[in-house]
Amino acid sequence: MSKPLLLPTVLAMAIAAAAPATAHASDAEEIALLKAQLQQLQARIEQLETRATASPPADASPGAVEQGVAEPGSATPSVDTRGGLKVVSADKAFEVSLGGRVHFDAYAFDRDIAAAIGTTEFRRARLTLQGKAYGWDYKLEQDFAAGSNLDGLRDAYIGTSLFGGKAIIGQFKPYRSMEELTSSNEILMMERPFASGSGLFNGRQFQQGVGYQRSGDHYTAGLSVFNLRGANGPRNEGHGVAGRVTYAPINDEGRTLHLGAWASHEDVRLGSADIAAVANYAGRRGPAQTIAVTTSASGGEVTAHGLEVAAAMGSAFAQSEYVRASFGQQGGGDSDVQTWYVQGGWLFGGAHKPYKSATGVFGSPKVGADGQWELTARYDAIRNRDVAALDVRSWILGLNYYVNPNLRFMLNYTQGDNRATGDETGQYALRAQFAF
Repeated sequence: MSKPLLLPTVLAMAIAAAAPATAHASDAEEIALLKAQLQQLQARIEQLETRATASPPADASPGAVEQGVAEPGSATPSVDTRGGLKVVSADKAFEVSLGGRVHFDAYAFDRDIAAAIGTTEFRRARLTLQGKAYGWDYKLEQDFAAGSNLDGLRDAYIGTSLFGGKAIIGQFKPYRSMEELTSSNEILMMERPFASGSGLFNGRQFQQGVGYQRSGDHYTAGLSVFNLRGANGPRNEGHGVAGRVTYAPINDEGRTLHLGAWASHEDVRLGSADIAAVANYAGRRGPAQTIAVTTSASGGEVTAHGLEVAAAMGSAFAQSEYVRASFGQQGGGDSDVQTWYVQGGWLFGGAHKPYKSATGVFGSPKVGADGQWELTARYDAIRNRDVAALDVRSWILGLNYYVNPNLRFMLNYTQGDNRATGDETGQYALRAQFAF
């Protein structure tokens, strides 16, 4: 109700209520009292109307109002829908967020000796629930493209701040290999190199155990101790330990230089599955070559040591790892495995590949309104130094287009070279990736 209409109405009600008294009273004091009451009513009405039409505080951001963020001291939780869904309690003690990723791939092969079938598939289809409660972080991630129930379980852990770092308990990736620890949403190519779960640590990306990591603006240091059992695997007595340290002597907005080293030791014990290094040298779903195996019956060990170097200077990016691994064999003797890769990219338009100092890996570039193009390349090699000609190579050319921060398209051409069999299969691969 507007002021011109509200004020006469209240005045009429007040006069009607006072009519009996004024009809019989001629005293000037009562008239004065009535006028004072009316003035008080008018002042009160003006005050209420001022509050009702008041604008939001000058320091309140439009984004906060649109997203329904609670004002300080409010008992209402805040809800953020930018890029996903996140709810935070008013006291900041509890939070939960829902995210996910869908990677849909298509493959076609330039066949040589080995059989290969072109196809399409959901490479990943994950839902991720994470947040914190009572000072503990939690994360639960299910990949429906990898199977139902425990088959598709990925990260599943709780964690908390401890001695200036973070301790976690549950299932996670051991601290080893720079490219392995890079999110699948941010890897340079559609598949990781042989010095990762796409080769050396085949089938052993996520392990159950405990981990601890500290980090600063220029360093990370992490240690993990784990069982060799996967979430869907049988109980066993195998165990392992892995540690990684990194140092970035240069790390500013336009330049980053990364140095790192890591080591991993896995001890096959009662009930453990075989440990193998397997290389898909012509891309995923293409032909594969087993490089080395440590069988469960052997009770052997697998030890690996790796060195990392990477740099982002302006629009240019380069990354490399060199790894030596020893696979224990039944009946004595070890297989010495060597793998290394060099990969790089160029971002058009002057963009820069950002560095994540908390984890010691590189992320995706910022994407403007016109999107972002990235040209990529990799050379990858793995061989068993104790078996003649057991040597596999591949080179990849790629093109990435970031439509926005959530959507990316990837095109890869991979040329494989299996020197053990003479096969030189090639693969054309395309990915549509959406992450939130």
